[in-house]
Amino acid sequence: MAFGETWLPGYPVWLDVCPNVALWDHPPTKHVFARLRQNGITVPGPEVAALCELAGDLKISIVIGVNERVEAGPGNGTLYNSLLTITSEAKLANHHRKLVPTYTERLLWGNGDGRGLSSVETKNGRVGGLICWEHWMPLARMAMHNSGEHIHIAVWPTVHELHQLCSRHYAFEGRCFVLAVGLMMPARDLPYELQAGANTQNQSGEWLERGGSAIIAPNTRYIVEPVYDREELVIADLNLSEIDQEFLTLDVSGHYARPDVFAFETKVK
Repeated sequence: MAFGETWLPGYPVWLDVCPNVALWDHPPTKHVFARLRQNGITVPGPEVAALCELAGDLKISIVIGVNERVEAGPGNGTLYNSLLTITSEAKLANHHRKLVPTYTERLLWGNGDGRGLSSVETKNGRVGGLICWEHWMPLARMAMHNSGEHIHIAVWPTVHELHQLCSRHYAFEGRCFVLAVGLMMPARDLPYELQAGANTQNQSGEWLERGGSAIIAPNTRYIVEPVYDREELVIADLNLSEIDQEFLTLDVSGHYARPDVFAFETKVK
């Protein structure tokens, strides 16, 4: 079961539609940021423990985007855009922080590290994930391809057309299934401090975040077409043997890697 980018407690779409949020010492922004910090979660922490218990009880794996707050020690004043993978054994198996916050996001989040650039074994196969524009970082993709994903979780705010293209490309390049996961957020849920003058004209109806969640096969076809502008569970059974079929022609970590020409390594602190 997969949830979108910073699903808990929600994506700060106000960065892109509300005026003056980047002004120095802007009281409304400071109030909203404080609330975002207060509602962030710690890793580990009580929310993670509750999710682990839930995953164990239901015998499912959970991949969820979170706004992470560091409780003490280095980095305790910085938030991180993180992706957590929890297995059906009630274990937090991977904790990945977004390497580079995208554009306006740099106002809120710090740079992550490479410790989470891996897939984890689950009863459904090896599961990995990246966050939003990390999918345009070629070396981050390569690290994940080397980890041998069967199922890749691509989390976004909205999986609009460009993000659909990116998710389908990832499925083809990585020879894996991709769950492209978007968020739903109505305009009425903008922080009340920042609603005045918000630019929502380019949005679709009542939704600021429109979803677009989809499930994509290793040959780029849609198993489930993107779902926009409504809340819906997106569910499918996956035939993992399709991965073996597609490796006949392309394996970027194997016969297409050309280690005699290129050298690749991950530097994880």
